[in-house]
Amino acid sequence: MDNKEAKTIVNQSFNMIFGKSNPISLDTIFSKFAFDIKLPKKVLDSLTSQETWTETIHSNRFITQSNMKIYDKQKGWMIPKQDVKNLKDIIDIWKKINYTTTERQYDCINVSQSDPIYKCENAFRCSDCRSCRNIVFCDGCANCEFTIASQRTANSGFCLRVDDSGSCTNSYNVICSNNISNSFFIQDCNSLHECIFCSHIANKQYCISNMQFEEKEYFMIKNQIVDWILGSLNT
Repeated sequence: MDNKEAKTIVNQSFNMIFGKSNPISLDTIFSKFAFDIKLPKKVLDSLTSQETWTETIHSNRFITQSNMKIYDKQKGWMIPKQDVKNLKDIIDIWKKINYTTTERQYDCINVSQSDPIYKCENAFRCSDCRSCRNIVFCDGCANCEFTIASQRTANSGFCLRVDDSGSCTNSYNVICSNNISNSFFIQDCNSLHECIFCSHIANKQYCISNMQFEEKEYFMIKNQIVDWILGSLNT
């Protein structure tokens, strides 16, 4: 997974969420939407000096998962027994062989800049995600696809900036909600379809700011909101 592939996932998601093309770069996506998400940081492999990615920042010695396996095969991690006089000697020896493993990937396909990640396919700079496909800048997500800059969310697809939620589709900026579709700026809601700027309501459609609208007037306002959202991304 490289930057170009990640950008393709973002572009497809934008089309489904907003019905329009993505107007900004991958770096801007990160700065606008993923700035506060706990994502892997770039460090250097202590043996090879190559760039690698880790969620663990409380360390100064790193090794990629692949290099750890190569070292184990070529040299092995066991060392000859040494004379030790005290606990300090043991700890000093341990420090020499103790590296923080980076880019931990388990049963994954086409994953990069991610750590750790489990049973995922096509993931870019994600952390602690499970059974996801086509995700970018996500943390703690499960069973999601085409999900961007989201965290602690499950069973969702074509979502941007969805946090602590489940079963969301084609939606943007959803917090602590469930069963949300084709909606923007939703908080603490359940079972909404085509709603915008709504909080603490359930089982509604065509609502804006918790007010009920007719379908035609709703979409007229929604189009203006989409233009406002996308227009603000370039500022």
